[in-house]
Formats: sequence, C-alpha cells, structure tokens
Amino acid sequence: MKPIGNTKNKSLAINILFAALFALFAWLQRNDVDPGIYSQPSFNNSTVDSALWLIFYLIIAIGFVVVSFRKLPAWYFVVAITACFFEMITTAPGLWSNIFSEESFNIAQTSMSAKDPRVELTREFFGAALALSGVFFQLWQSSRIKKV
Repeated sequence: MKPIGNTKNKSLAINILFAALFALFAWLQRNDVDPGIYSQPSFNNSTVDSALWLIFYLIIAIGFVVVSFRKLPAWYFVVAITACFFEMITTAPGLWSNIFSEESFNIAQTSMSAKDPRVELTREFFGAALALSGVFFQLWQSSRIKKV
C-alpha cells in the first residue's frame, strides 16, 4: 500500500510548525524581564536571563527550519543538548521543591512573583525539557538525511 502524501512535504510541515512554536516561545520571553520573578537570574540580571531564553528558543526554532533542508552540524547538537541539560540542572531544585515541599504544587499561578520562585523554576525546567525533546527530534531527522 502506497503512503498518502509526500513524506518530504509532511516533514517540512511538521518542522515549520515546530519552528513557529519555538519562535512563539522566544517571542513570549520579551516580557519576561521582571526582576521580582526570579530568585537567581543569570548574571544577577533578569534582562540578560530573558534574553538568553529568547536566544535559546530562537536557535531551536531556526534549527527546525534548517533541518528541513539539510543536516545540522554536530556542534549544534553538542551546544543545544548541553544548554538544555544545564538549564534543567539549574532549575531542578525549584521543581523538586514544588513537588515535595509542604506547600501544594503550583505551576499555573495567576501572577508570577518572588513570593514563590518555584513557579518560575518549574516552568523553566519544563521549557528546557521541551526544548531538549525538540533537539532530539532534530537529531533524529538530521541522522536520516543522506549526505549528498
């Protein structure tokens, strides 16, 4: 039985969808510069932290566009996977505290505040985990592309 549709076109559509999703994540970071949200922002500067997240998501979005047309270089995966694991390790204590502390688990707080930094750290952990899943999907796709 012949598959319906062109696999290349399906792959392109999926990659464009994921690129748009990660571009949206990057765009949403533009308002995430409130110093009251963070317990320990990168370089003690919430603007830098927000910019790093914006760049992080944007690079993954670009990776989805590039892998639609050619293999991604090995260094991209080393950097992206390292960045994802680094972020997951640095935010894991907030997730751990959110799950196991005496206070109830909270990820959908109506407003983010310094009163409970567990919320931001939990969201960042899952953002990095989602990004890591995207990078592994890119790696799988890139490994299937034949060298020309």
